[in-house]
Amino acid sequence: MSIHPTAVVSSKASLGEEVSIGPYAILEDDVVLGDHCRVDAHTVIQGPTRIGAHCHFFPFCSIGFPPQDLKYRGERTELVIGDHNTFREYVTVNRGTTGGGGRTSIGNHNFIMAYSHIAHDCSLGDHVLLANAATLAGHVTVADHATIGAFSGVHQFCRVGVYGFVGGYSVITKDVLPYSKTVSAREAKNYGVNVIGLERRGFSADSIRSIRAAYRVLLKSGLNTSQAVDQLKQELAGHPEVQALIDFIQTSERGIIR
Repeated sequence: MSIHPTAVVSSKASLGEEVSIGPYAILEDDVVLGDHCRVDAHTVIQGPTRIGAHCHFFPFCSIGFPPQDLKYRGERTELVIGDHNTFREYVTVNRGTTGGGGRTSIGNHNFIMAYSHIAHDCSLGDHVLLANAATLAGHVTVADHATIGAFSGVHQFCRVGVYGFVGGYSVITKDVLPYSKTVSAREAKNYGVNVIGLERRGFSADSIRSIRAAYRVLLKSGLNTSQAVDQLKQELAGHPEVQALIDFIQTSERGIIR
């Protein structure tokens, strides 16, 4: 264990094995830091926050601070972070609210780039990438392997589907479909399947063909969303990726970006 003499670590914080705490870093009460974590200079972590193993917090991160919600009155809520996550400089992550279930959660192997913000009650899966200054408002759900581009903002209660790609400087006010490329200049639009991303992730040619066929029905058939889903059920629902797409659409509360 390496703790710089200028760091401030509460006696009520719990530290795992072989952690590193840099100069002027602060770990407050009710912080649990897993094995082999590194907290660099000037990072502040408030509790209740539970952090898994092998996480790295670069300088000036603010982790586990109270939610930026006018309804918050100091209730006990928490932030839970998994293993092997990287938080670059000036990242901010807030705890949950009682109205949102009381928890902000981040999975494993995520890469959160500088100046990004993860607000209260957000839920991130695994292998998510937030590029510089990406901003998630409260109650946002980001599924596994999704990417959100630099300076993009995601509205409250929106979802970004599995392997979804949001281009830089986008404004997301509805759900981003799985496997899609979604970009906005003024209004967000779906530009079809993120084929290059899926190939890089090891998707088979047959799986990509099925997903592209589903997107032709969704985006180019002239059918409305309900009609398109009915056609997908008839023609392509036997493919697991297409079934995941159907399930995502049918559980959307804010509507989807087409």
